[in-house]
Amino acid sequence: MLVLFDTNALMIPVQFGVDVFTGVEELVGAFEPVTLEDVKDELAGLSRGRGRDAAAARVGATLAARCSLVKSPYQDVAVDDRIVRYAEEHRCVVVTNDRHLREELLCRHIDVIYLREKKRLEIIRG
Repeated sequence: MLVLFDTNALMIPVQFGVDVFTGVEELVGAFEPVTLEDVKDELAGLSRGRGRDAAAARVGATLAARCSLVKSPYQDVAVDDRIVRYAEEHRCVVVTNDRHLREELLCRHIDVIYLREKKRLEIIRG
């Protein structure tokens, strides 16, 4: 099963102390982690700053290296829309903590894994 991670999903370990890879495995079993190169680029940009978010982005960039990096063919749209399109085409589960993105994915019948109560991952079937 393909599981697509977005930017904020890869920052969860530092921000909330939750191991996203272990949490996903507990929910879906064996999986193949993927992320878009756009996500890697966002993490690189955020990591140049200071503070907790920059530290979370640096860890997120390290975690992104554990994923298969995919070049998005949809360069004419926003990153969240690229995630939606990729998930639709490849029938991925998406890990995100972004409420707006989560709602869009669910409207398109795409399963979403998100952080619930700032302490554990949960899956919503789309």
